[in-house]
Amino acid sequence: MPKLIGWFEAVVLGLIQGLTEFLPISSSAHIRVVSAFFGWEDPGAAFTAVIQLGTEAAVVIYFRKEIWEIISTWTRALWTPDLRKHYAARMGWYVIIGTLPIVVLGLAFKDPIEGAFRDLRLIGTTLIVFGLVLWFADRTARNKLTLDRHLSFTHALIYGFAQSLALIPGVSRSGGTISAGLLLDYRREQAAKYSFLLAIPAVLGAGFLELFKIGEGKAPDWGPTILATVISFIVGYAAVSWFLKYISTHRFTGFVIYRILLGVAIIALVSFGVLSPNA
Repeated sequence: MPKLIGWFEAVVLGLIQGLTEFLPISSSAHIRVVSAFFGWEDPGAAFTAVIQLGTEAAVVIYFRKEIWEIISTWTRALWTPDLRKHYAARMGWYVIIGTLPIVVLGLAFKDPIEGAFRDLRLIGTTLIVFGLVLWFADRTARNKLTLDRHLSFTHALIYGFAQSLALIPGVSRSGGTISAGLLLDYRREQAAKYSFLLAIPAVLGAGFLELFKIGEGKAPDWGPTILATVISFIVGYAAVSWFLKYISTHRFTGFVIYRILLGVAIIALVSFGVLSPNA
């Protein structure tokens, strides 16, 4: 049964979701950890999926022109062969192909995603491990490939499997896919751009699927959930704009250090009994 969310809790979690969704530090991990730290019940995977609709709406609006070009060109290319080599038409297929791994794995591992994967010890570990992966990818990447000239079905699948790792809180959807892009030698901003576009179908699908579960139970908490979603949209739009500008001239070192420190802190707090790993 979905957890009931209070108004103040909704404001805090909405802010956290908006601030962390597009940064490679895992929004789901932060929501889980902050809830545990303040003694709130774990809001659950369903609540997390729904408020992600707010941040994804921010991405849709931010990339609205490009998204419209992709959808319209891909659709017309279905019966207009001359358009099938167009970048936007190809991108439509790449997003579809890249979404398949997270759909299949999300359905296959639904129970652990909503249960065992939310253990704080696992979250702390994944924050550290995938922070080091991001550091390695950032340091070894040649930072030269672009989406319009080099993205392929193979690369789209690699991105897709990297995105599916974000089913485990602490990995980070953007962190996993950006790391994959960097290891494939894409430019930082190009890797992030495809990461955000690739997330749209998966997050919107999961969000709308879980949307119907929020009202179950003794008393629906639609109000706080909607508030958290609206806040995540406003903050998320500002965050994605800042992030894309920042990484065009900066490495990910600051995010890596933050992930490691947070992961170590979480494991220490659980080890000393300050936080319960499954609260």
